[in-house]
Amino acid sequence: MLLWLAWQVFAAGLPVTSVVYLAGLAFVVVRMAQHYPHRAVGACNVVTTVRFMLVAVLCAGIGASAPLAPEVSWAVFAIAAVALSLDGVDGWLARRQALVSAFGARFDMEVDALLAAVLALLLFLDGRAGPELLILGGARYVFVLASYVWPWLDAPLPASFRRKLVCVIQIGALAALALPVLPEVAGRVIALTASVLLVWSFAVDIRWLARRRCT
Repeated sequence: MLLWLAWQVFAAGLPVTSVVYLAGLAFVVVRMAQHYPHRAVGACNVVTTVRFMLVAVLCAGIGASAPLAPEVSWAVFAIAAVALSLDGVDGWLARRQALVSAFGARFDMEVDALLAAVLALLLFLDGRAGPELLILGGARYVFVLASYVWPWLDAPLPASFRRKLVCVIQIGALAALALPVLPEVAGRVIALTASVLLVWSFAVDIRWLARRRCT
């Protein structure tokens, strides 16, 4: 049902989806050959690849006319909800199959970041919420760019439940904002709350990295 709905809504953007997916998949294959330590690909990486495919489908909606039609908004919400629900499944499968790797964790994180960025851009172009969408969609990439100026930001961070929880809230909020039945005031509250939590989470990590740099 989800794939049928996505096809009906995003068929016109199929070339965009194909280019994004194939280019991303080629990059992943190259990086996997260089950095993946296991011989088996594993179901964990298959799940992450499926999540990336769903993000690529969402990319096709960026060129849709604004405001988004209700069926487009419902499709965006449904696709985002499935992509979010699969988050964590790949990690669980990796642990179950003894295929945990830094590559898999990074792959999962980058798919999360791209999902947030694409959702935020779709919603921003549609006039949902306000500048806080730029925070929800671009914070990760601003952090990465900042690490080129201040290399100490690129140091590895310890695993954090707080970081994972805020990521779920971030993407969940973006998915909720796509709902055509969501009142405007509720949308602004959700977007502002999620963006404040995201900024706080990044601030905690930056503070930890700064202290580590000084020791």
